[in-house]
Amino acid sequence: MSKVKITVGGAFESEAARRFVDAWHRAERGKKLQERHLAFESWDALARVLTGKRMELLRYVRRHKVASVRALAKALRRDYSNVHADVQALMAAGLLDAAAGGVRADYDAIETKIAI
Repeated sequence: MSKVKITVGGAFESEAARRFVDAWHRAERGKKLQERHLAFESWDALARVLTGKRMELLRYVRRHKVASVRALAKALRRDYSNVHADVQALMAAGLLDAAAGGVRADYDAIETKIAI
């Protein structure tokens, strides 16, 4: 299963440095590296990006081939402009990728670590 790892709050630099060193060691051992790590400054910043409607959109995109934002809006029974804005926000955050006229989410889970 592939996953996106999200870190919220805490020391971004030390976490990123630890991940880099870990990835370096795995690469030296010949292991394939394909990871996606995202960082948000705070819970509020994450909550602004990952709303309930956007989670619904991600789930749909993960399970279905999506040819266009218009087709996605129709499938979700939502207004095109709202879906377009959601797709843009999720792409900017690194949670969606553009794919030949459509969008895709190439992961099965989002793993979140929230610093207190």
